[in-house]
Amino acid sequence: MVQLTVDIGGRPGVDCRGFCSYCYFKHAKEVPAFGCRYCLPFTKGCDYCTRSVQEKYSGFIPLRDVAEKVLADLQVLSGDLTRITISGGGDPSCYPEFSDLIELLGTLEAPLHIGYTSGKGFDNPDIADFLIENGLQEISFTVFSHKPELRRSFMNDPTPDASLEVLLRLAKEIDVYAALVILPGVNDGDELYNTIHWLEQAGVKGTILMRFANTPEQGLILNNAPIISDQPVHSIEEFSRLVRSVKKITHMRISGTPLCDPDLGSPFILLKENKLLQTLPKVTKHASIITGSIAAPYISQIIESRGGKKLVTPVKKEIADLITVDDLKGLNLHELPETIIIPGRSFVHNSEAERILSADGVQRTIIRGPDMLTADGETSMGMTRDEVLSLELEGFRTLINLINQWGA
Repeated sequence: MVQLTVDIGGRPGVDCRGFCSYCYFKHAKEVPAFGCRYCLPFTKGCDYCTRSVQEKYSGFIPLRDVAEKVLADLQVLSGDLTRITISGGGDPSCYPEFSDLIELLGTLEAPLHIGYTSGKGFDNPDIADFLIENGLQEISFTVFSHKPELRRSFMNDPTPDASLEVLLRLAKEIDVYAALVILPGVNDGDELYNTIHWLEQAGVKGTILMRFANTPEQGLILNNAPIISDQPVHSIEEFSRLVRSVKKITHMRISGTPLCDPDLGSPFILLKENKLLQTLPKVTKHASIITGSIAAPYISQIIESRGGKKLVTPVKKEIADLITVDDLKGLNLHELPETIIIPGRSFVHNSEAERILSADGVQRTIIRGPDMLTADGETSMGMTRDEVLSLELEGFRTLINLINQWGA
């Protein structure tokens, strides 16, 4: 498959008609470079962990510049183009030259995919017909609620009726996937069930439920917590039960992030597949696996099934990919061995992790682990069960091999 990603730029909260009340980037402050897997060995900070993670665009990229980049990318692609995805820091529906962009990409005669939109820029429902005519085949649409007044209040949508009508028209003709950030007491309970029924009747293919994050432990790493003062947040257990309860009332594909995917049984399907679990290598060495509090018990069970005892060390941060050096500072160094494996996609520079985790005088070796050990709801939505299992097997084989290669 030959795919093309078209980056249109844009700034969260600015190039989207204003922040949604629950937006991850709301109140975001300037923060120093985190450090990450892309940084050079002796340099903390790169484009990814400084600009990209904070979506630091100067604004939407002019159409002429976008077109030139598309042309340059096409010249280096080999094979037939099978998919074009529009993405950026701002909302594509608010892109000033949106219609011209769609017409331009439509001439390439490849299926168009809009990776995310809130629909807040759609003031005229007829844009749906225009999109279909120009080759749009898939769109991910943030809904929040089927009630216009709730969209207006919590998404800052000036024309909620038009936005929802666009979704309805698109869902009759193409693949539409909905996303709902869940605010307890606002759009959960009966409000959520009614929205799910509305989406199913519209013909939406699948819906992802997204737990609202409001604290640093839940993943707010841009010094911007809380996003909504005094807003309750579901615990992981409560949210997992919510996702499963929604699945029971609909035939739509339902998944949740950070947990769970009821159709596939993910994350960590391997725990339900003992025969496949036994194909993993045996753990023969000792090392500490740093991870988030959500994944820790699952990883521990899988590693213990292959002979590794008490190797998993959770931090307070729930999601491993969002671990920063501040999370490492809270660990008890006296309980850590000389080899430490940190999550592959964590926002930590290896040299800084080594300095922090060796502060007690014991020189510890820091190894960056595999990028993924399972698929969360956003990823698994487009995967089969076998694909998730394959991802998990590859990830855990890599992890165990790292333990056996570098551990004591």
